[in-house]
Amino acid sequence: MQSKEKKEKEAHKFWNTQPVPQNESDVQEDGVIEHKEVSDIKQEPYKLPSDFEWYLVDINNEKDRTDVYTLLSQNYVEDSDAVFRFDYSPEFLQWALQPPGWKQDWHLGVRVASNKKIVAFISGIPANLSVHESKLHLVEINFLCVHKKLRSKRLAPVLIKEITRRVNLTGIFQAVYTAGVNLPTPISICRYFHRPLNPKKLCEVGFSQLPHNTTMASHIKKYKLDVSFLNLQPMQEGDVSQVTALLNEFLSQFEFHQVFSEEEVRHMMLPIKDVVFSYVAKDENDNVTDFTAFYSLPSSIARNPKHTHIHAAYLFYYAPKGLGKDQTRSRHLMNDTLILAKQANFDVVNCLGLSHNQQFLDELKFGKGDGYLHYYLYNYRCKTIQPEQMGLVML
Repeated sequence: MQSKEKKEKEAHKFWNTQPVPQNESDVQEDGVIEHKEVSDIKQEPYKLPSDFEWYLVDINNEKDRTDVYTLLSQNYVEDSDAVFRFDYSPEFLQWALQPPGWKQDWHLGVRVASNKKIVAFISGIPANLSVHESKLHLVEINFLCVHKKLRSKRLAPVLIKEITRRVNLTGIFQAVYTAGVNLPTPISICRYFHRPLNPKKLCEVGFSQLPHNTTMASHIKKYKLDVSFLNLQPMQEGDVSQVTALLNEFLSQFEFHQVFSEEEVRHMMLPIKDVVFSYVAKDENDNVTDFTAFYSLPSSIARNPKHTHIHAAYLFYYAPKGLGKDQTRSRHLMNDTLILAKQANFDVVNCLGLSHNQQFLDELKFGKGDGYLHYYLYNYRCKTIQPEQMGLVML
């Protein structure tokens, strides 16, 4: 616990110097904090400690992709006991880092100058957000990771400042990012929920516990899924236009959400084997009525004799017929999403308690997780967003 508090204290020291609200009472109304011009931005990169150098990662180059994958798989987000660690696949990273408008300049690595090993990374991708009806063109910052052995070198603040400089030079001055920790100052805090699909394995690896006075057989039976309601089919190229319209209409109900172009939906939502899974329901006229998607993000398991990974599906975006006003329809869509994830051999479906997810969490036997995701905006004040008004899902 002490190290977590120490980490947060260190982080606060840096964030206290940045254009972010320092506490909730700072936010009387939404708006930009620091007004800047491209001409104000320094032209030269920030200095790194002498043994290190900046490196632009080419995510389409197999060696670079593998090097970033290795860095993340050994040093990225893990639970407090260091048993489970996110294991984003190289194919996942290629997908996540290259939406329409992506720039290699925003895939930023730090290498050891002597052996060229990548020891830190940060990324940005462009996005259009609607925040309390204001439209923001900004970047999503993600995959900030520093090698465990270099955490004393204070590389993270330099990475953040350098990617900010690069993004600012293109005329973008706002960013959105998430973290498991509490920094100055979250605009929203959303809890994780977990729906077991393979309850026996989840107990065997310590992800969940067998409830007191329950047999494994009855525990397995509790989570059995059998009846599907909608005839969901894998999404295809020809569905992109209708899915874009349906998804944007659904998301427009929320105070904070991404606004998708057809190109973004084509890239982010069309199925990619072992990366993203997306499905549509259609009426008799072949019109898309419902849409659902989840992505694959396994976690590696340390010190388990039987299993190396938990195969987790993360709920991505969805849009039910009736835009969520028909709660039964929303539950049916999500029930069928769980069945499809089970058929694809996932062990668990994870999601956040945001947007309309409360409509189905209890009924479909999602359990409350220990983790919370904090959402932040950089250089923009925003009144607190309640979880049920949060419509942005970041990878």
